[in-house]
Amino acid sequence: MSLGKIWVLAEFAEAKPTTATLELLSAASTFADRVEAFAWGEGVADYSGVLGDYGVSKLYDIGSLAGSLPGPKVAAAMAEAISKDSAPDAIFFATSYDGRDAAARLSARLSVGVITNVVNLVAEGNELNAEHAIFGGEMILTSKFTASAPRIFVIRAKSFAPEAKDTASCEVVPASVSDLGSTDGAKIVSSHVEERSGPKLDEAPVVVSGGRGLGQPDRYQLVEELASLLAGAPGASRAIVDAGWVPYSYQVGQTGKTVKPNLYIAVGISGATQHMVGMKGSKNIVAINKDKEAPIFQVCDFGIVGDASKIVPKLIEAIKAR
Repeated sequence: MSLGKIWVLAEFAEAKPTTATLELLSAASTFADRVEAFAWGEGVADYSGVLGDYGVSKLYDIGSLAGSLPGPKVAAAMAEAISKDSAPDAIFFATSYDGRDAAARLSARLSVGVITNVVNLVAEGNELNAEHAIFGGEMILTSKFTASAPRIFVIRAKSFAPEAKDTASCEVVPASVSDLGSTDGAKIVSSHVEERSGPKLDEAPVVVSGGRGLGQPDRYQLVEELASLLAGAPGASRAIVDAGWVPYSYQVGQTGKTVKPNLYIAVGISGATQHMVGMKGSKNIVAINKDKEAPIFQVCDFGIVGDASKIVPKLIEAIKAR
């Protein structure tokens, strides 16, 4: 089975496509004969080469936002392209702030539905069925569109593996954006880049996350030190984010980041459903918790029952000794 055409909203960070974008492009190339992308920002055409490596044959350049939010212009550009040409069979958006905003606005412009929180896509005839993890990933729910194209999917990170294709020529064309009216009323007056000293949380090969089992906020430094020693990134449960111990950018889970590292160490995390949705795909899971009945022990590969505030310092000492 192969669809005719799929569009992907390509997002960029640190002068390269985001990992989520490459995942979506790889998935689109699997399901469709033709993959096209939309992107915004200065110098978007410079990325046509890398997008071509992931199967993109045409890149619609929305251009500079000039202080606007991406959502209104992305939705307007896609809607206008559909009005001038045939609609794609499907449109893929990442579960990012801009991706969700643009998908919602496009859905409203076209009066079509949107399926969100997708963790996998399965081909069935000329249709794509979307899979969604529920109950902490214990069950998979399948949904599909009954209306005609375009079908809008908002897909969670780490749902597909990014795989480059044979290098293809990627045509770059300007995307026409109609008058946005009041939808373009909001303007970006300042932006802030998340500070970090190690790898990005959602791309790190090792993640060490802390939870309430640490006991008190100052013990979170143990998580950060262990992550640093392992060349990984520190993460956190929603409980300590809500408690103000660490910023929201550290949160792993259904309402935070989805991670899929080679090694995930859960320190003082009981394993609430919403947390396990965001890390259950990790290749190796180590859990440290003093409650031997904690749900996290049901999904871990190696569990240590004990006080995290005592065990982690010993683990840090052992690593330093090596």
